[in-house]
Amino acid sequence: MNAFAATAVDAASPSTILDVARELGPILAQRADEQTDEDQFVAENFESLKASGLVEAGVPRELGGGGADIDELAATLQTLAYHCGSTALALAMHTHQVAISAWRWRHQKATAVEPLLRRIARERIWLVSSGGSDWVAGSGQAEKVDGGYRITARKIFASGAPAGTLLMTSAISEPETERATVLHFAVPMNSAQVQVLDTWHTLGMRGTGSHDVLISGHFVADSEITVRRKAGEWHPLFHAIGTMALPLIYSVYVGIAESARDIAIGLAKRKQPNHSAIDLAGRMETELTAARLAYQSMLSVVRLNAPSAETVNQVMIGRSLVARHAIAAVELAMELAGGAGFYRSAGLERRFRDIQGARYHPLRSGVQAEYAGAMALGLPVDQIF
Repeated sequence: MNAFAATAVDAASPSTILDVARELGPILAQRADEQTDEDQFVAENFESLKASGLVEAGVPRELGGGGADIDELAATLQTLAYHCGSTALALAMHTHQVAISAWRWRHQKATAVEPLLRRIARERIWLVSSGGSDWVAGSGQAEKVDGGYRITARKIFASGAPAGTLLMTSAISEPETERATVLHFAVPMNSAQVQVLDTWHTLGMRGTGSHDVLISGHFVADSEITVRRKAGEWHPLFHAIGTMALPLIYSVYVGIAESARDIAIGLAKRKQPNHSAIDLAGRMETELTAARLAYQSMLSVVRLNAPSAETVNQVMIGRSLVARHAIAAVELAMELAGGAGFYRSAGLERRFRDIQGARYHPLRSGVQAEYAGAMALGLPVDQIF
């Protein structure tokens, strides 16, 4: 471990975590450039993230972590994404779960999350999110048995699955006399009933290891159920997730767009700019600025510390705007770069592929518009997701 990594968690300055990312970023970029099989999971980068203290950066200092808030974590992810989108997105999927637990511990006095947070700080364990499967509707089956539940499920988009410690997930219980209930719990990734399926062969974000995870009868004790909620409607937990997770995830796409912009400018400057190139550069700058402004608006909502249907609305509007403008900025970067940007060696085509991932996180554009419209008209939103 180098000197900056050794002091990353212990240092009191909030900028220290960002300094770690700035130091680590070029190393990640070099590995990404040298990677011959982009479908290969960024395992070496995961080890670097653990060694640097970034895995536990969001755990409160009182519990042994780095004590970083959402703004600091977002800036760190944005910086890492500038260099390697896959590494940053995989870290974001772990980090948002840490940040939400830390927020619940600090602002809601949720002592139940303390053991998990302490373990993250102590052991630097990696949390795998099954958010792709476990949005508001939930997925999978929880069969009631003596003392708990038998879980059968297939979870998609499980970023970091090859190196994960705990799968933070849920399943649906359908008692004969009650409404379907979503149960939340953690599943050890080393369980004999858990299998990582080799499914992550994608357009972009190829190194995230976001494979499907198959759960075949893993037993979860009653005492291990952390949340019970009605299936198919918003719950206060998801107000917190919707408010705090998306700004962290979309910080990654802002970082990718910024990187694409710089690559394109560098390529464009090799030739004498004409009116067309100047126009493309100006439009690119405008789109990137719009993405940054929307991203900052998302973070400003998090600072309110009051997750609700309204904060979800504001964050999701920002999410749609970041996606729209970041994608547009990278498309313009490809045009500005010209034929040189078509070569893999330039690094721009990887950013172009990675930015497409911004389309697919909740709330997707159509659902987000319906949610915002219902809010504007004073209509219920509890089943719009």
